[in-house]
Amino acid sequence: MRRLSLLAAIIAIPLAATAAAQAPSPWFPIAADVVYLTGDSWSAGEVTYRLYGVQSCLRGTNFTNAHGLKRDCGEASLAMLVALIRDLHPQCYDAAESAQQRTVFVFCLASPSQGAAAGSRIDLGTALISTGFAFAALKPDGQPVHAPYFVAQLVAQRSKVGLWAFADLPDPNPIILRALRERSPAGASETPTAGPATR
Repeated sequence: MRRLSLLAAIIAIPLAATAAAQAPSPWFPIAADVVYLTGDSWSAGEVTYRLYGVQSCLRGTNFTNAHGLKRDCGEASLAMLVALIRDLHPQCYDAAESAQQRTVFVFCLASPSQGAAAGSRIDLGTALISTGFAFAALKPDGQPVHAPYFVAQLVAQRSKVGLWAFADLPDPNPIILRALRERSPAGASETPTAGPATR
């Protein structure tokens, strides 16, 4: 009887290892043919992917650059998102899904194999926010969706990096919160699971 148990255990170990090796990874790359929508989202087929806890600058809002020229803040956020994804080739996983529409909120990490960051893991949301090209998304009550991103934003703001270098930067969070209050004063206390309900 003991031999049968030992034999069963010996057979079960490789079977379990094989099953684990065949299990699909929860991580997926961002395909080369995605359509970039904003500085924190893109679409692939019928699905929209949005970085969890990240809010990009809003399209149609402007800042004045160092040469005195007005530039679209949303386009600046979008350009940085595209550049980081192409440079870092991050892998993403689902953090949450929106019930109203086919939107999947994701965290994305990159593991550079070259340069100063070789061997480290870079969170795409942190990279966007700490370089000053995105913001920590806020809930309708004004609290951050993901607290570490808010800390990264404070550091970027104090250091005046990226878009924070421009005095007339149109921070999207006050704009979004004001629009939410105007649209639904009673709904201001509701807390979403993944980020602001609007852009």
